[in-house]
Amino acid sequence: MYTTPTYALPDAGYTTVMRFEVPQFIEIEDKIFGPFTWKQFVYLCGGIGVAAVTFLAFPIFIFILIGIPASAVAFLLAFYPVNNRPFSIFMESFFSFYKSNRVYHWRKRKQNMYSAENHTSVEPDTQKVVAQPRKTGGINSLARQLELNALQKKE
Repeated sequence: MYTTPTYALPDAGYTTVMRFEVPQFIEIEDKIFGPFTWKQFVYLCGGIGVAAVTFLAFPIFIFILIGIPASAVAFLLAFYPVNNRPFSIFMESFFSFYKSNRVYHWRKRKQNMYSAENHTSVEPDTQKVVAQPRKTGGINSLARQLELNALQKKE
């Protein structure tokens, strides 16, 4: 499914015709093994292989614990998209999220992190910030005061 557009380039009184092929539908993978792509075929062969080995070599209990989940994951990897993306990308994101540190601490740093005198790392400020006590009333009283001020200005 290639198209061959023709472009004419002006060059010293005559036109030069350049022909080249532009690939179309590059997002769609080619079907190699019947209705399956290469990735689908590998996933399915791996899942069926693990299930067959566990069924033939181990007791039925091990087959239920290992073989069936492995074939189910292989089926998901081959056919199930999550948010129009392959399940393999979803699994990779899932494991990297739970493997990484998810607690972030914000510290205010000095104004000039990198100065001409010092090219080494600058330690953050470790001053304690004390929150002021909240006044009674809160946001509701503030909204009421703004409404009253607006009504008084109209008159």
